[in-house]
Amino acid sequence: MKSHILLTFLLFSAGVCQAQILSPAKWTYSTSVQSAKVGDEIELIFKATIDKDWYLYSSEFPCEDPMKTTFNLVPHASFKLVGAVVPINPIDKYDEIFECEVKIFKKTGEFRQKIKILATPLNLFGESEYQVCTDLTGQCVPAGDDFRFNVDVVGSGTVREEPAAPNPFAVDTVKKSQSSTFLESENKGPILDPTLVKEDPKGKSLLGFLLIAFLAGLAALITPCVFPMIPMTVSFFTGRGTKFQALMYGFFIILIYTLIGAALAPLMGPETANHLSTEWIPNLIFFLVFIIFGLSFLGLFEITLPGSLINKVDQQAEKGGLVGVFFMAFTLVLVSFSCTGPIVGSLLVSSAGGEFLKPIAGMFAFALAFAIPFTLFAFFPNWLKSLPKSGGWLNTVKVVLGFIEIALAFKFLSIADQAFHWGILDREINIAIWIVIVVLIGLYLMKAFRLPGDTGKDAEDKTISVFRISLAMIVFVFAVYLVPGMWGAPLKALAGYLPPLQTHDFNILKDESAGALCDEPKYEDFLHLPHGLRGYFDYDQALACARQQNKPLFIDFTGHGCTNCREMEANVWSDPQVLQRLKENFVVVALYVDDKTELPETAWYTSTYDNKVKKTIGKQNSDLQITNLNNNAQPFYVLVGKDERVLVSPYGYNLSAESFSKFLDAGKDKFKELYP
Repeated sequence: MKSHILLTFLLFSAGVCQAQILSPAKWTYSTSVQSAKVGDEIELIFKATIDKDWYLYSSEFPCEDPMKTTFNLVPHASFKLVGAVVPINPIDKYDEIFECEVKIFKKTGEFRQKIKILATPLNLFGESEYQVCTDLTGQCVPAGDDFRFNVDVVGSGTVREEPAAPNPFAVDTVKKSQSSTFLESENKGPILDPTLVKEDPKGKSLLGFLLIAFLAGLAALITPCVFPMIPMTVSFFTGRGTKFQALMYGFFIILIYTLIGAALAPLMGPETANHLSTEWIPNLIFFLVFIIFGLSFLGLFEITLPGSLINKVDQQAEKGGLVGVFFMAFTLVLVSFSCTGPIVGSLLVSSAGGEFLKPIAGMFAFALAFAIPFTLFAFFPNWLKSLPKSGGWLNTVKVVLGFIEIALAFKFLSIADQAFHWGILDREINIAIWIVIVVLIGLYLMKAFRLPGDTGKDAEDKTISVFRISLAMIVFVFAVYLVPGMWGAPLKALAGYLPPLQTHDFNILKDESAGALCDEPKYEDFLHLPHGLRGYFDYDQALACARQQNKPLFIDFTGHGCTNCREMEANVWSDPQVLQRLKENFVVVALYVDDKTELPETAWYTSTYDNKVKKTIGKQNSDLQITNLNNNAQPFYVLVGKDERVLVSPYGYNLSAESFSKFLDAGKDKFKELYP
């Protein structure tokens, strides 16, 4: 078993006595029916009661870093799983540290797993893993719980199940402690909340999405399929239509697009959205869809609806009255499809976030922006004189949108690549693709080359307007901003669209000489320290090095899914004074309490705290913290000496770099006092 720091903790209990074992979530377990018979399908219900001001991460969301809730059900011949575990109505939350959306539960949480009873007796038991956090103190608590279900199975017998065909794309789950998870997801981490959506500063909320949808509607107006139709439509109303009909025309445009969103809304529910967000097949499909849309805008081909359909709808528009106005609006939607289709399609893909109203609201916002100009120009036809004439500039807008569609397509390929560790789209490859695309946009705006849709006098004229030059300058500046990312610059503004920094192979910002080590750290191939720090990920190895170098040991109890750990690293550890102290005065060890890597059986041990066998890196590190420090929250920083004596009171979540520096200095001074 790992070495302990218990003697030291007792000597300095005054500084640590305030620590406590936190249990912010309490679980109950039940089934959908009290009794069943062999062959029936029933639901296992997992319910959590969550303390005030705490939240529990859900079981499934696109963000990979936070620790998600999982349930390990011990396999048995008496049942089989039917589908995956289903979280019931989690709420969305934007994680500012990981710069992604997660799903969480507040106050109460519920998960359901469907099973089929195959035989008696029915054996349903296992263990769960989860994480709860609070924004009040910045603490996160990873934990686990044993569960057992009791169901009265009427009668006896067995159900013969045909073996399932092997899945050639299945993830290898052999090394999973001989237990089967409800959710075979390798994305380790937690989830988030829509009650905070209105305060979301990054625009990832519903309000932000509506703004994007509205701007997309405005962009659709200045495409070659739509812009020329504004004067054509307005001339109809000024000739024989009324102001009321013009108003209804705009209303019908909004209604048609909103109905499209309503028809697709049931397909965008939480279960489907989670599947679309994390599975590789849907993300590859989205990637191809965006590429096809982008190539269409570049002029490789045109996406159009059948002419017979458009003609039939146009004939209905001749009937007059409100029916005719409706079909005029419908005709506009159909005729403009080759330009609006890719924009609307991209919008609907982006709305797959688990909210029923999101696609409806998004289509409403898009249609509102799309319909307002038609309605206003019908009311005030004299405004038409101020509109620029149709020409090559419309195709320029279309081409730029096409390049943007292609750039955004790689976000979906990146999700699949990260989830299954294909390694085909590391961060620098993605950034290189973006740089090339952005430079091509700039060159196109400068008329350095032409595409198939560029015809007429505008295409032949090499004169470049001041407006185009201004846009090109903005585009080239953005390209220059991207370049440092090739060498490891964080590019925080694009964090939600680029693969994480740990996938970056060529990073000159890493300082490999920072912190001399005694030997090669265990687990360094998949665990990392920030800001170029070099250290360890195994307590015994780090303690031995600290003794050899005659330095205090800095213990960082952290986690992959600990949002506030990342915040401390980004805002406190990055401070030059703090970073210098960590590099020069301490041996650093990061102990991940939620890492799932299973250790060799010879390294397993039974905890004296809960009498459970600890098999993984995370379980052993968590047990070390709980058993010796009576604490299970992260972030949690401890300074110890040669004899494992706690030098000063441990330090928790506090974003003051000055206070953290004082904590480090106090530990260093105490070390010198005890070990002159």
